[in-house]
Amino acid sequence: MFREMRRKRQALPQEECAAILHRGTSGVLALAGDDGYPYAVPISYVYDGEKLFFHCAVTGHKVDAVRRCAKASFCVVDQDQVSPAEYTTRYRSVIAFGTMRMVEDDGEKRAAVEKLAVKYAPEDTAENRGRAIDRDWSRLAILEMTIDHLTGKEAKALMALRQSAR
Repeated sequence: MFREMRRKRQALPQEECAAILHRGTSGVLALAGDDGYPYAVPISYVYDGEKLFFHCAVTGHKVDAVRRCAKASFCVVDQDQVSPAEYTTRYRSVIAFGTMRMVEDDGEKRAAVEKLAVKYAPEDTAENRGRAIDRDWSRLAILEMTIDHLTGKEAKALMALRQSAR
């Protein structure tokens, strides 16, 4: 169903893909947008080891796109170092393909937004997080992506560095 990576030797192991998703702070969510146009939007997220969660407004382009077509992809760039002298880029990235859904259950929604809050404000107190979440609760929607396929790739130069570090 999913294409095989053309440069398989540069594929990242699944553990490294997961590590990139854990440490990343933003990525690009791609959805089927209006009038057949792709809709790709930079967005913050949290990865819980199985699923990706995104927050958004209760109405808007993302919500409409997810309701129209649940299939999506999400890309996180972990490294992007241009080397002009070598006409190359030292990159590392991950792409998740999956199925989106709106989280409707208040308990699930609260758990997901808590994960997001802890990721982006780890030093804050539970009390402050709770107040912030309660303040915006009525305007807050949570999107969940169940990952169907996860792939990662890195530049040959980074592969060599990682292998020599072992």
